[in-house]
Amino acid sequence: MYEGPVQDLIDELGRLPGIGPKSAQRIAFHLLAAEPADVTRLQEVLQKVKEGVVFCDVCGNVSEETTCRICRDARRDKTLVCVVEEPKDVLAIERTREFKGRYHVLGGALDPLSGVGPDQLRVRELLARIGQDDIAEVIIATDPNTEGEATATYLVRMLRDFPGLSVTRLASGLPMGGDLEFADELTLGRALSGRRAM
Repeated sequence: MYEGPVQDLIDELGRLPGIGPKSAQRIAFHLLAAEPADVTRLQEVLQKVKEGVVFCDVCGNVSEETTCRICRDARRDKTLVCVVEEPKDVLAIERTREFKGRYHVLGGALDPLSGVGPDQLRVRELLARIGQDDIAEVIIATDPNTEGEATATYLVRMLRDFPGLSVTRLASGLPMGGDLEFADELTLGRALSGRRAM
């Protein structure tokens, strides 16, 4: 263990996802050796993110404004909504250049063991959007793991009562247990274009 602020920095860095004790220590010592201007720049960027980034009122994606650029884009198909777990999944699907609709970010997936139920996700907002907007198809693009499949099953049950609404799921081809953000563009693009009805 190191003394005072160095150990505090290592401990805080170690709380970040994907950063283990050794990585936290390496980053901490990198910051100690960095030029003061570099540390100040990092500090300013972190402050800007906390103060300037909000979640889109419509879809829940990260944005600098109350409505994200995708929801503001009049060229996007308003009748087509792709439901994803996290904002990083929006980026993964956008990289395919296959999808021209809009998104709905749930903010996670159902995980009863961790205390995440439908009330902790943006399910009510999705149902309200479908009830108000002229949405013809909802593509469920949750991760192909236990939580993602449970979320997809729950959403299908909630959406089947909307008349004329087509509910589809990404096609097979994505590895079970994976995350959309790690799928290559070709595989994800094929899964999107070959989606199946639920």
